[in-house]
Amino acid sequence: MIHMQLPTIDRHWTLFLDRDGVINEEKIDDYIHRWEEFRFYEGALEAIRIFSGLFGHLFIVTNQRGVAKGVTRLEDLRVIHENMLREIEAAGGRIDRLYYCIDADPASPNRKPNPGMGLQARADFPDVDLSKSMMIGNTSGDMQFGRNLGVASNILIRTRKNVDPTGPDIDFSFDSLREAAGALAHR
Repeated sequence: MIHMQLPTIDRHWTLFLDRDGVINEEKIDDYIHRWEEFRFYEGALEAIRIFSGLFGHLFIVTNQRGVAKGVTRLEDLRVIHENMLREIEAAGGRIDRLYYCIDADPASPNRKPNPGMGLQARADFPDVDLSKSMMIGNTSGDMQFGRNLGVASNILIRTRKNVDPTGPDIDFSFDSLREAAGALAHR
């Protein structure tokens, strides 16, 4: 469901991407604990390559509270991210920086939907203009993060059946990251 017209993207725009359920297959009610469990969605690497040509900055912002819960080791999370970034680069894509929050406390400023990871990206990259930014995620928390951060548009990837794609924080929704990339590329 599209609530407004997709913006025309250029190199002045920034993209924030969630990880689980957007880039890679998500384990419902569990976490990706090791690289061997990580599976890119079909078309995700191609989508990130397309985004790399459209957007000036690409950031991954991901909650990873499995570390705080003691079920995922921080070193394993680092290996997952290193390997994921290496595969994205090998496929012709880029991620300017990956931000993750291991906090379990919902009040943590860095835990989505709170905007801390996005604010850190803006501090690290002062040319980021939030009025020319988008958030792509698969949960209502991702969409709230985008609103709390002040991005121009939120895109929902419909990989979870329990998220209403017509919610007030959702501007656009697509079945996959690849579908979203195609729509933005053909604007």
